Amino acid sequence: MSEDNTRCGYAAILGAPNAGKSTLVNGLVGTKVSIVSPKVQTTRFRVLGIMMEGATQVILVDTPGIFTPKARIERAMVAAAWEGANDADVICLLVDAKTGWNDDARAIGLRLKSVGLQAVLVLNKVDLVRKEKLLGLATEINSLGIFTDTYMISALSGDGVAELGRDLAARMPEGPLLFPEDQVSDLPQRLLAAEITREKAFLQLHQELPYALAVDTETWEDREDGSVRIDQILYIERESQKSMVVGKGGHQIKSIGEAARLELEGLLERRVHLFLHVKVRGDWTEKRGFYSGIGLDFDA
Repeated sequence: MSEDNTRCGYAAILGAPNAGKSTLVNGLVGTKVSIVSPKVQTTRFRVLGIMMEGATQVILVDTPGIFTPKARIERAMVAAAWEGANDADVICLLVDAKTGWNDDARAIGLRLKSVGLQAVLVLNKVDLVRKEKLLGLATEINSLGIFTDTYMISALSGDGVAELGRDLAARMPEGPLLFPEDQVSDLPQRLLAAEITREKAFLQLHQELPYALAVDTETWEDREDGSVRIDQILYIERESQKSMVVGKGGHQIKSIGEAARLELEGLLERRVHLFLHVKVRGDWTEKRGFYSGIGLDFDA
């Protein structure tokens, strides 16, 4: 592809926790690049999803949900989200139409306005809200005066997503592609594997908060038969959580591992031998190495 007619740029997807940012990025890219679960703050760090639209490459920045942070890891996550916005060519503010213009969403809009940034308003989950309520919500949010366009979509069903993708592509500046055309994410395979396992754990461990669990890919061994052996450690904060993660007779950890293995085999297109180990480390959220390993600022 000639660089003379290519366009490339960044589009940051901002929003409150659980607005559907990761689902939208996965839908725009056309494959899974960011993990999804019903729990808030599933995304802990900036993930780049790479979308091709003709000769245009849109680098989608899936950011952690923005909220009022308290703990160190929360501060680091929110800082990563704003860093993604500051460097973007286009900012999308994704608002859960069902939740509405709540305090977290409004705070993001007000901050964008305070620093003179414009954005594209994307109302998500519109299939769950009556049309007359949607129109009122759009009018209310647009009164802030920072939105250039408004889109109404369902990231889950895909309704309206393609149109949004085409518009984002049209807004990208002229320039060479920054990634190969067939690349869909900047996430290393080891980190993607850890994220997949973390997602499956979140989906199955309904009682636990996301912050109580971290996953690290300890070893990755490519085998001669084309398969891969992956050993991962699931870190938890308290000994009392171990029985919940392991389950009776090891049933729970086996179930998490099986779900993660099946998805990894589909993504990697090869046989996967996945081994999970559980360790208690109460201070993992205070370890500088954990933050640097996933691109977060320990001192944020």
